[in-house]
Amino acid sequence: MCILRLSALGDVTHVLPVVHTLQAQWPDIRISWIIGKLEHRLVGALPDVEFLPYDKAGGWRAWRALRRQLAGRRFDALLLMQLSARANLVSTAVRARRRIGFDRGRSKEGHGLFINERIAPATGGHVLDSLLQFPAALGAAETQLDWTLPTSDADRAWAAEQLSGREPFAVISPSSSHPRRNWRAEHYAALADHLSARHGLNIVLSGGPSAAEKELSARIAAAMQHPSLDLTGRDTLPQFIALLRRARLLVSPDSGPAHMAAIAGIPVLGLYAATDPQRSGPYLWREHCVNAYREAASRYLGKDAGELRWGTKIEQDGVMDLITPAMATDAVDKLLLTLP
Repeated sequence: MCILRLSALGDVTHVLPVVHTLQAQWPDIRISWIIGKLEHRLVGALPDVEFLPYDKAGGWRAWRALRRQLAGRRFDALLLMQLSARANLVSTAVRARRRIGFDRGRSKEGHGLFINERIAPATGGHVLDSLLQFPAALGAAETQLDWTLPTSDADRAWAAEQLSGREPFAVISPSSSHPRRNWRAEHYAALADHLSARHGLNIVLSGGPSAAEKELSARIAAAMQHPSLDLTGRDTLPQFIALLRRARLLVSPDSGPAHMAAIAGIPVLGLYAATDPQRSGPYLWREHCVNAYREAASRYLGKDAGELRWGTKIEQDGVMDLITPAMATDAVDKLLLTLP
């Protein structure tokens, strides 16, 4: 079996239940996964999977390297689980009897030219729901909502060292890949201070190494009245998972970390206005998201959210300002009341 899903970080976490579903149905299955190099750093410890890291910036050179790597190999099935021109091109390096892709309603970028079977058509639903239709197309009888991924002793030790004397704590990962999905620094700071004062939680700020992410975390820390630990740009992806495993809560906009929290098994307060949390929110915590998507659809597009094509993004200037600090503090109070 060959899975082709290159990116992004959040989406590759959705592939973990797919892999566990396949392995539960067919314990002797051999799975190869063509994946982006960055994403491989996150899930590369997954056992019993052959990873084929692909350099997405490598162009034809990367494609030729993959083709040489797969020369002489033939798979029983290819699961083409990504809708992009690049994924279509990469798929031509894979020889497979069955080439399973998305239904016509969700296809784009010429996807249908590179497959010979389709998953069942569906409307709505979460991204993960659509990916779980791939093992169903193969005959898997039962879905495994399982994000199990090993954490190394070294990564656990790193997390313990950083957090010495700071537990219990909440993690705020404030940056999305799209800046218009980000909340204001002063709003994050108000929510962080509420978590400290009302719930007795220390605050850990986290994010990637880019200048923009470091700047946003620094502005949040500066606006807070309570102290925080800023680890932005200082951890690896596996170390971040080890950090989350010890956390009480993650706060995040629509971003990879909102989905990575499922690996750690912790609750997520998602902040959503530019995108619909019913489609792209943290799967197990969608009903607890701060959801301003319907208001965004009305204000920016003049439509009810139900009239929009599924997956429509409303990435407009100021859209996240539809979420107020009071909305977030109310939501987090309700979420924490549900926890043991």
